[in-house]
Amino acid sequence: MTDISPRKLIIAIDGPAGAGKSTIASRLARKLGYVNLESGAMYRALALKAIEWDASFEDEVALVKLAHDARVELEPTIGGNRVLLGGRDVSARIRERDVTEAASRVSVHPKVREWMVARQREMGAGGGVVMEGRDIGTKVFPDADLKIFLDADPGVRERRRLEQQHAKGPSAESMAAELRERDQRDRTRANSPLVAAPDAVIIDSSHLAEDQVLAQVEGLVQAALAKSPVEH
Repeated sequence: MTDISPRKLIIAIDGPAGAGKSTIASRLARKLGYVNLESGAMYRALALKAIEWDASFEDEVALVKLAHDARVELEPTIGGNRVLLGGRDVSARIRERDVTEAASRVSVHPKVREWMVARQREMGAGGGVVMEGRDIGTKVFPDADLKIFLDADPGVRERRRLEQQHAKGPSAESMAAELRERDQRDRTRANSPLVAAPDAVIIDSSHLAEDQVLAQVEGLVQAALAKSPVEH
């Protein structure tokens, strides 16, 4: 008897910081048994390497060399991806504030993004992936089976990020300002700016609970699977 199973999809989830795309991508990947490819984690790992090697965030040539020499791996676990840099677990370190800010500055360089896009395409070429970032549906996988742009009101996104970091007082004000600057950089950079792909489904999560967003996304996945040819 011939084994027939649905073709494994490439699912792209884009959106600004604080919209909830990382959480949704991680939960969706676990439900589907797919790999969760975090583009942001890859940029963060490179930014950490730049910090450790004291490389300038403005020196594109030096950053590209670091990228070629870096060995960034994502290992799926029940609680989310472990991020390895040269075999070293940097999962917690890359979420710290200095690396977050550095990643936003490192990611603006066209040649750095070219290298990252090539790597990301290699990692997701076989399908069965949920990939989230800021240019997945427009640049990395423009032919993805399903494209979602997850957005939220700027004030809501700021509040979520501050709650995640338990930031208060001057620290909260500084972090909110950094988020606004990051938004501006992401949306106005010349290479792969943050925009929704023309065929992306836009979900505004401002007034939705996490489970509500996930339910909407799962419905879109089921529709995409219904249209997708089966594998024999």
